[in-house]
Amino acid sequence: MSSTANNQQSRITMLGTGNAMCVNCYNTCFYLHSPRGGMLVDGGGGNGILRQLIMARIPFESIRHMFVTHSHTDHIMGAIWMIRKISPLIFKGKHKGPFTIYCNDEVRHALETMARLMIPAKILNSLGTSVILREVRDGERVLIDDLQVTFFDLGSTNFKQYGFSAELPDGQRLVCLGDEPYSMQSEPYARGCDWLMCEAFCLYKDRFVFNPYEKNHSTALDAGMLAQELGVKRLVLYHTEDTHLDTRAAAFSAEASQYFKGPIRVPADLESFDL
Repeated sequence: MSSTANNQQSRITMLGTGNAMCVNCYNTCFYLHSPRGGMLVDGGGGNGILRQLIMARIPFESIRHMFVTHSHTDHIMGAIWMIRKISPLIFKGKHKGPFTIYCNDEVRHALETMARLMIPAKILNSLGTSVILREVRDGERVLIDDLQVTFFDLGSTNFKQYGFSAELPDGQRLVCLGDEPYSMQSEPYARGCDWLMCEAFCLYKDRFVFNPYEKNHSTALDAGMLAQELGVKRLVLYHTEDTHLDTRAAAFSAEASQYFKGPIRVPADLESFDL
């Protein structure tokens, strides 16, 4: 689906839905479309982000905003490739610029360090001019095209990680909890939201196979319990394992629905859905 289709409707295109070590699907990242623009959220672990955007028919020239939740490789490395791709487009006048990457201070430091080590000098020089690394703080509100976005600290005990709450033009509220287990400090943002995007590393019944809790992740059952407790309207599950993609949507939905009674979506890579 192109980025201009149904341009009065906000929607999500899942560019990837897998966890860090997945090889049968891309790492979790997505594009949040709005009638006047949108925001790329994370970039996966490499230049596969470029292919996913091409396959999703999202023109690079239209991507002006990106948010990187944290500095794990499966979320941040794709941002380097986005800088490499978009900076020359701006230089050639094919992208009106700037390209802004929103992130916390740890992510900004990581991106600056990687850029110095990995990016050609001509592109590196674009940082601060045509490519902006925009550090955001806990609770900061930013207007991104027609999305009112509030970034917030997820309270990770590992790498610092931020999620966000987006007020959509039609009044709905979408909340993304990154790939962290829920922390109470996220409650003011997540409670009662219209869409909750939540990681589900594996099924609870498979917890001894994938060890989600030891890896600071949670299960589809945990996500269902959380969504019901928070009184959200709809639940989206992502950042999963990839051993049974053909039955993943049905199995994860069935497990989460043991607690959550609202609509549940477990999207596949490159799947788009209206909000």
